[in-house]
Amino acid sequence: MKHKKINLSHIYKELFNAFGPQHWWPGETSFEVIVGTILTQNTNWGNVERAVNNLKSAGKLNPKSFKNIPEEELAKLIKPAGYFNVKAKRLKSFIKFFFSQYDGDIDRMKKVPLNILRQELLGVNGIGPETADSILLYALEKPIFVVDAYTKRFLIRHKVIKESAVYGDIQKLFMDNLPRERKLFNEFHALIVKLGKEFCRSKPKCLNCPLGKYL
Repeated sequence: MKHKKINLSHIYKELFNAFGPQHWWPGETSFEVIVGTILTQNTNWGNVERAVNNLKSAGKLNPKSFKNIPEEELAKLIKPAGYFNVKAKRLKSFIKFFFSQYDGDIDRMKKVPLNILRQELLGVNGIGPETADSILLYALEKPIFVVDAYTKRFLIRHKVIKESAVYGDIQKLFMDNLPRERKLFNEFHALIVKLGKEFCRSKPKCLNCPLGKYL
């Protein structure tokens, strides 16, 4: 398969013109966004919202409550998000790290350089590159591009990358060819998710796709 270059700035403009601003990531606080990024692993956002609402209704969606809540009780509250026992362990692992390193203080965490924070997050059980980068971008306001399955799918279909491309390679493509601006990375990733859900599905709907002319 022959691969080609693609102008990512043009792609961004096409998607923005087609879909408009996405207002992502939804969350009232940075801590809520972090919880959401961990809960959204292997599920859809509707299920995450139900789990988040359970936490809010129980008055548990804050760092101190998360530190004190028993893992079994947390698992029951987040049950709508699926894999609730696994995700409860991951949330408790994060909160242990959060208090040991930053005393549960988001503002203190935000002051740490991106590269240091990323390595720390990747050292937390259950947090891989996509989740770490989502936390960095959406909760901690750091300029890093988040890569997900939608991103890889549309780039493969447009013959920009090989199917064997790994997370770091795809991230580098965006980081090296766009201004390193948090708001741009935020919006672009959200627009790619929109593209993946509406057009670039596992069974693609190429007719009327805003990127159709690039195929």
